[in-house]
Amino acid sequence: MIAGIDVGTTGCKCTVCDIDGNILAECYDEYFADVQGSYGSLQPEVVWHSVKKVLASAAKGLPLQAIGVTSFGEAPVLLDENDRTVMPTILYTDTRGQAECEELVDKIGEDRIAQLTGTAPHSMYSICKLMWVFRNQPEVGKKVSKVFLFADYIVYMLSGVAQMDYSLAARTMAFDIHKLDWCDEILEQSGIEKSKFPPTVPSGTKAGVIRKSVAAELGLSQEIMVVTGCHDQIAASLGTGIMKDGMAVDGTGTVECITSMFSRKPDTSKLQKSNYAVVPYVLPNSYVCYAFSFTGGALLKWYRDQFGTLETIVAKQRGLNFYEHMNQKLGDVPSSLLVLPYFAGAATPYMDIDAKGAILGLTLDTTAEEIYRALMEGVTYEMLLNLERLQEAGVYITELRATGGGATSEVWLQMKADILNCKIITLGNAQSGTLGCIMLAGVACGLYENVQQAQEKLVKLGKEYYPRSEQHEIYMHYYNVYKKIYAATKKIGI
Repeated sequence: MIAGIDVGTTGCKCTVCDIDGNILAECYDEYFADVQGSYGSLQPEVVWHSVKKVLASAAKGLPLQAIGVTSFGEAPVLLDENDRTVMPTILYTDTRGQAECEELVDKIGEDRIAQLTGTAPHSMYSICKLMWVFRNQPEVGKKVSKVFLFADYIVYMLSGVAQMDYSLAARTMAFDIHKLDWCDEILEQSGIEKSKFPPTVPSGTKAGVIRKSVAAELGLSQEIMVVTGCHDQIAASLGTGIMKDGMAVDGTGTVECITSMFSRKPDTSKLQKSNYAVVPYVLPNSYVCYAFSFTGGALLKWYRDQFGTLETIVAKQRGLNFYEHMNQKLGDVPSSLLVLPYFAGAATPYMDIDAKGAILGLTLDTTAEEIYRALMEGVTYEMLLNLERLQEAGVYITELRATGGGATSEVWLQMKADILNCKIITLGNAQSGTLGCIMLAGVACGLYENVQQAQEKLVKLGKEYYPRSEQHEIYMHYYNVYKKIYAATKKIGI
């Protein structure tokens, strides 16, 4: 039996499977990031507490052999020499680090950074946040002994072993994707010591057995092997069976991300123009790139928290969660509203952290359900914009598999098929992030020969959604207007 832990920005989940892919237990715990204006932070201790909570609950009474861990990227966790956090983690949506990013570009050059790291320079990446901390909070910087991202922080807390996999290291903008090691040139110019970073390893590398103190606290065996997983988007790709060119996964969690695979290293210069990153994948000599929006499910959560108090109560009375309740209230008619989903800034292709969201087309007849539906449509229009940009760089997606919390919404899945004009395949298990790191942990511990065998055992395809030509034509009318909104809002200074 294997546990997979998936750490997100708003909650973490744990899934336990047997080697045939039967889900034995699942547990989720929600926590809250502190977002104030352009600042955003997350307390690592809160996340660690939640991880222990879901692991203990999901694994209770089950003889685990291994634990794999995956997480979101970019946000650095800083520990002192006594393994205590020195400050809250700065999230990727936080605007701190912009000046430091510009400084690196001046010193090294935008093209050189992209060529080395596979990422177009941006303040969202870890190295920019670290530079900001060391420059603006030197008393904090002096205490920093170890720099992690969240998956390797959790692996370290579970096992006592410090290591970071290639895919998460690639989200720091300080990792050389060609040498598969920390980039000396960037670290030298940033002024951050290489010794503060953990060794880099392939995705799915054993860390060590669980700490005796943690095992005792959680009531687990002291023989469980802890395995370093990967970036959550890589885990979702693996957990949905992405294995060849043209395949991609659409992950809808807090963010919306389409991850497409290459069996060769693509032309980074073309992808760089639209800010697409190139990241090492779990298969030999393979890579993926990310097209994403900072707000996916986050927009629906925003609506729930700000306007859905009454509907949440009604949903609970009906034995449903808020999202299930709202989906049942939505019709099948495209909304006439247009939502620019930049409520936390624009991600690819613009990477404009200062961009703002907008809702256009409101009238006195507009209903709450129309606004809710338009939020889904806006996120999906943004992904279509990204698919068009990827095609311009020579990346063509022929098969899209859906995962994450958004993959439980039939309304949204059909909407995506109609707007993207592409068949959408769901998975029997929507939590492909935990499934992906379960596969990596199983391979690492010899329970599977390779990831291909693990996928044969664990990946179960579900329902398919096909585009409807009439609906697609209606959506394209609105999409042609949608493409003009970003430039228009920038022009008037919103």
